[in-house]
Amino acid sequence: MIMIWNRKEVFVGCSLQRFNEVCSTLSISGIKYKYNVVDSTTSSYFGSSNRARAGTFGINMEYTKTYYLYVHKNDYDNAQALLRN
Repeated sequence: MIMIWNRKEVFVGCSLQRFNEVCSTLSISGIKYKYNVVDSTTSSYFGSSNRARAGTFGINMEYTKTYYLYVHKNDYDNAQALLRN
């Protein structure tokens, strides 16, 4: 199933634990999902990263990754209801 244009974001956050909880909840309920992880300490396509310019001193490493979860737009309401509980 291609979800590029037919997806909606149901979760965005920096907590790996919460990300795993949401994935588990969706999986148990039979809702397919896609995810993306953005690491702010790695270089980007458009130049150097923040880390390359300033290092990681003083950066809380628990907040360097942002997790995004997407579901098919037809499953969005059901996923939202599950994640509210």
